[in-house]
Amino acid sequence: MNEKTLELLRLDKKHIWHPFTQMADWMAGEQIIIDRAEGFYLIDTDGNRYIDGISSLWCNVHGHCVPEIDDAVKSQLGKIAHSTLLGLAQTKSIELAGKLIKIVPSNLSRVFYSDSGATAVEIALKIAYQYFYNRGVKRYKFIALGQSYHGDTIGSVSVGGMELFHSIFRPMLFETYFVPPPHPYRFAGSPAECMNHSLNVMEDLLKKHGGNIAAVIIEPLVQGAAGMIVHPCGFLKAVRELTRKHNVLLICDEVATGFGRTGKMFACEHEKVEPDIMCLAKGITAGYLPLAVTLTTEEIFNAFLGRIDEFKTFYHGHTYTGNALACAAAIASLELFEKNKIIETLSPKAALIEKYLQKISGLPFVGDVRRCGLTAGIELVEDKAAKRSFPYGRQIGAKICRAMRHKGLMMRPLGDVIVIMPPVAIDLPLLERLLDIILETLENDLKKIEI
Repeated sequence: MNEKTLELLRLDKKHIWHPFTQMADWMAGEQIIIDRAEGFYLIDTDGNRYIDGISSLWCNVHGHCVPEIDDAVKSQLGKIAHSTLLGLAQTKSIELAGKLIKIVPSNLSRVFYSDSGATAVEIALKIAYQYFYNRGVKRYKFIALGQSYHGDTIGSVSVGGMELFHSIFRPMLFETYFVPPPHPYRFAGSPAECMNHSLNVMEDLLKKHGGNIAAVIIEPLVQGAAGMIVHPCGFLKAVRELTRKHNVLLICDEVATGFGRTGKMFACEHEKVEPDIMCLAKGITAGYLPLAVTLTTEEIFNAFLGRIDEFKTFYHGHTYTGNALACAAAIASLELFEKNKIIETLSPKAALIEKYLQKISGLPFVGDVRRCGLTAGIELVEDKAAKRSFPYGRQIGAKICRAMRHKGLMMRPLGDVIVIMPPVAIDLPLLERLLDIILETLENDLKKIEI
C-alpha cells in the first residue's frame, strides 16, 4: 500500500461506521479503498482494477463515468442543483415523471419522489394505509413474504422477514403477517407444491384478516437480500389475483429488480402484472445519485383529494424530493436504455450466465444455483446431499469473494450465497471474464479455504 492509502485507511478505521459490517473485523483487516472508476471497472488507491461484479450494490447500470450521464449532470449543475417540490414544481422532476409513466405498467399514473428504496417502500405503506383511511375504512395490517427485505427504516423493517437483520428491532415494529416464501430449494417438494403452499397460506390470511389488511407487499420474481430466491413461474400473477379477489392493494418493490435486472425493464412485465403501487430506486439513476419513486394508480391518488379541512393530504416528504441533479441523471440513463437498446441485449448475457451456472452446479459444496435474467445466486453448503449450510461464523461466502479480488473481480456475497448481478450494459467478453473468475475460484480456491 502507498502512503496515501495507508493514511486514508487510518482515517476510515478511526471515523467511519460501515453499513452491514462487523466493525471489529473491518478494523482488524486489510481493506480496499476505491478511488475512481472507468467503464465497468473500479480502481483503488493503489491503482488496482476490479470488475464491478455487483453493480456497486445493484445500482450501476451503464458502467461508471458514462459521458452522456456525466454531461447531463454537468449541464444541470449550470442551471440548478436542487429546489424543493414542497409548494413548487421543478423542470427535471416533471420531465422524468413523464418518461417513467411511459415505461411502467400502464395503470400507474402518479409519481411520488424520495431518495432511497427504503423511503420508497415507507411511502408505499403509508399511502396504502391512508388510501383506505381516507375512504373511511380502517386497514392497518400488511402481508409480506418471509425472508423479504424492503429496506431499513422502521416501516420497511416491519414488513421485512429477515431474522438476521430485523429480529432485534421487533419491539419497535408494527405487526405484519408473513407468508412462507416460495423457495423451491429449501422446500420439501416440487416448485409447484412450494408455490401452492405459499399461496394457500396467503389466501388463508386474506380470508381470516382481509378486512384489516391494506396491502400485500412483494419483491417480484426475486427476493434479493434473502439470497436471490427465485420464485416459481406464475407466483406473482397468482398473488395479484388473490389481492384482487380480496380487495387489498398489491405493492411491488422493484427497487432491486427494476431497470433490466430480470431481463425486462421491470420484473412485473414477465407475468403481465400491474401492481397498485410500485417502488423504484437503485438503478433509476444508473448508480449516479440517490433517487427513488413510489408510483400509484389514479384511483389511489384521487382518494387523497379534497378540501384542506378534510385532512386527506398526504403529509409526507423529503428535503431532496425530486432532486434536479438526480432526475437529470435518471433521464440520461433512460435515454441510454433506448439509444443502446439495452433490454434487447440482455438475452445472450442471461444465456451466458445460465451456461456457467450449469457448470458450477456440479461442483462440490454448491448446493443450488438460481437465476432470473442477469440476476443469479450460487448457494454454498457444507453438505450437498443434506442441503446443510455452513455455520454462519465460518463466512465461507466472504472468503470466496475475497479470493476473487486478487483476480480482479469485486463481489459481495449474501451469507454463503455468491451473488451475480453485473451492470446490465456490461459487454459479453467482460461478462465471460467475470464468470470465468467465479468458476475458477469455486473450482480451485474453495478447497483451500478452511471448511
